[in-house]
Amino acid sequence: MSDDEPKPGSAEDQGPVTITPELADRLAEKRTELFEEFEVPDEFPSEVLREAETRTEGVYDEIEAEIDEREDLRDLTTWTTDPIDAQDFDDAISIEREEGAYRLWVHIADVTHYVNPDTAMWDEAVKRSNTVYLPDYTIHMLPPVLAETVCSLVPDEDRLAHTVEMEIDDETLSFEDIDIYKSVINSDERLTYSECEERLEDPSLPLGEENGLAFELADRMHEQRKEDGSLVLNPRRDRAHTIIEESMLKANKAVTHTLMWDRGVEAMYRVHPQPTPDQWNEALKEIQELDSVSIPGDAWGDDPRKAVNAALEESPGRQLNKIQRAVLKVMPRAKYMNDPFGGHHALNFDIYGHFTSPIRRLSDTINHWIVHENDVPENLVELCDHASDRQKDGETVERLYKQFLQEQGLDPHAVNNRGIEVVDDAEKAKHTV
Repeated sequence: MSDDEPKPGSAEDQGPVTITPELADRLAEKRTELFEEFEVPDEFPSEVLREAETRTEGVYDEIEAEIDEREDLRDLTTWTTDPIDAQDFDDAISIEREEGAYRLWVHIADVTHYVNPDTAMWDEAVKRSNTVYLPDYTIHMLPPVLAETVCSLVPDEDRLAHTVEMEIDDETLSFEDIDIYKSVINSDERLTYSECEERLEDPSLPLGEENGLAFELADRMHEQRKEDGSLVLNPRRDRAHTIIEESMLKANKAVTHTLMWDRGVEAMYRVHPQPTPDQWNEALKEIQELDSVSIPGDAWGDDPRKAVNAALEESPGRQLNKIQRAVLKVMPRAKYMNDPFGGHHALNFDIYGHFTSPIRRLSDTINHWIVHENDVPENLVELCDHASDRQKDGETVERLYKQFLQEQGLDPHAVNNRGIEVVDDAEKAKHTV
């Protein structure tokens, strides 16, 4: 999954993919085989589970005790937008229009209030480094009993958050001011992507105007990124995804610019090297040779990323995957580093890092800790290398498992979106795979 994509998931209406018990057993055996080969721990140690359960006790009293030490944003209009099948809601947004500026708040679950270097959960999160998403099977970085309760920004309940408040210039969309602080929020509503689209269609609905303003800003930021040379491999994303994607990118950028330029500290930055000119030419040539695909003449001599964006926007839908594959084939892997220089080539950001998904990525959890404590772990370089390696292993497991699904006659995309149901009726299973 690329750095600028939101969390996976999005259930469809067709119902689950049905399979036989025999096939279910084969899938379980394959997962076990892959987990052993790539050392992916599928179960949490009992000590970690006990600790997580303990941290979910006395939540309301604990939050009440924290209010005086934090910014109280409970009266600020706030909401989450996630896939319909999301199990935890770790990011929420708020937005207001000001004279000459937008004010955007991105609220992230305050994971490090519960998971810190003195806990067994922290040690286990370091070991895992990220959540691994397989079709219809997830290996979590943090115990779900914690992530899906006190760390989930559910509506109508007070929650501890780490807020990135940004004043964004109306003309340039640059940062006029950035403030990062611990807060208490109370989400007004949990929207699915389709519900967000409904609010955008009808501004008279609750949160309709707020989502309209959020999309106005997000759409402008998206277009500016493309003009600046940011690679956009998913050009036909709906408006709800655009709001979340651009808000999270802006917050991540705000945090890591603050860490580097204002504080000058090491952190877990995300560095993405660029392909060589020959590699880019190879990718563009492959794209140009695809049926019904052409790269506009004015895009060739400018920037390869802009050329790819143009080809994606003008190509028929059936060729999108082939264009994406041609690019990803020549792209070096992004990695975590304690030094941001070299930047993020695909996003075309001079400095970038992760902050908005501390439930599923170690980098974000550690950056939360550094931002609040101003304390950089002594083994930061080792943590960066370990997280990069674990991400690569997780992606390899995902790729091999999807390949196995295909060998078994299953569509990984359908399984991912619709889930699996085991049925005894072999004929029924055969017709719904």
